[in-house]
Amino acid sequence: MDKRYLIVAGAFLVQAVVIGCVFSYGVYFIELEAEFGWSRTQLSTATSLAFMSMGLMATFAGQANDRFGPRWVITFAAVCTGLAYVLLYFLTSPWQLFLVYGTLVAVGLASHDVVTLSTIAKWFPRRRGLMSGVVKVGTACGQMLVPLLVVLLVSKVGWRQSFLVLGIGACVVMLAGAWLMGVTPQEKVRQQQSRQRLGSTFADARKSSSLWMLCAIQFSAFSSLTTIPTHIVPHAIDSGLASTAAASLLTVIACSSIVGRLLFGSTVDRFGGLKAYSVCLALLVVSLLLLLLIEHANLLYVFCIVYGFTHGGLFTVVSPIVAELFGMREHGKIFGLVVFFGTLGSVMPVLTGSVFDHYGSYFIAFCLLAIMAFVGFLLSLRLQRKAV
Repeated sequence: MDKRYLIVAGAFLVQAVVIGCVFSYGVYFIELEAEFGWSRTQLSTATSLAFMSMGLMATFAGQANDRFGPRWVITFAAVCTGLAYVLLYFLTSPWQLFLVYGTLVAVGLASHDVVTLSTIAKWFPRRRGLMSGVVKVGTACGQMLVPLLVVLLVSKVGWRQSFLVLGIGACVVMLAGAWLMGVTPQEKVRQQQSRQRLGSTFADARKSSSLWMLCAIQFSAFSSLTTIPTHIVPHAIDSGLASTAAASLLTVIACSSIVGRLLFGSTVDRFGGLKAYSVCLALLVVSLLLLLLIEHANLLYVFCIVYGFTHGGLFTVVSPIVAELFGMREHGKIFGLVVFFGTLGSVMPVLTGSVFDHYGSYFIAFCLLAIMAFVGFLLSLRLQRKAV
């Protein structure tokens, strides 16, 4: 057996646990409201802080991975993630929630993409796209499975005890993932070390216009990738769908994203990351135009299939593109910078909510997302393979 597949398995577990836990946070909203009387704004602020801190930490996580390897970085992230949810067992005040999410939870978020995908890019130079897609399927699985487990836990043992179980379980599974990711395929070491010396340094990459275009594209795309999952359910309810049917749109997006992750991952390997990226962005523009033109609520399922497909692809292709443009010499650090600019787009869900509060409609906000996606698509056409 090729030991590199153990690395894929470990990365899959890390993706599933980190994102599954973050998505499970919504399960606790009603419980915390009932217990403490906290507002939705207070509760949502914790998630925003986690993503903003994630962006700030991503470059450092990538640099640590380049220097120390994934086993030690993911081990540290596992301890932080587990400790975060264990500490929430003692939760009594909003500042505690903000502190835990803005620091400890953010460490896991900062590591889950940069470390896992940078490691996959290192060990799979020929099937980099497909293996990145397989790892990102872990995200979709975590989104679907972990919240269901948390719902069951809360109903059986209460919200405090469920945080305790979640923290311990997350730490154990992530430590297993860290161990698997640290397995070194001995027969590939010399070859991979040689490849790793090839490529741009971080300092050289910063002089390239392609890096900054890639950062701008990531910001423009990530704005949609965070806003649509946040607001599609209330938009669907406003459009006439029953709440249960509206909630099922998220499942449609998740299932479609799995197909997108695998298919676009294969496309990267066959046609190159730059072409796959442009197609992804073009489909994002198409999906957003569909959202603007749809008048019958049931057609939102069509939108979610198209959007979910490109959603999965866009979370898969960026790491291989960084390797394609800049090589593997300091891939983690460069990829971390791109991720940072992407997380700046996490402000868009808040702005979208403000637009709706002011105008009573999402139309203007969705138009802005479509324009941003189109600008990102145009920029993607200018990316050059030899960036420096």
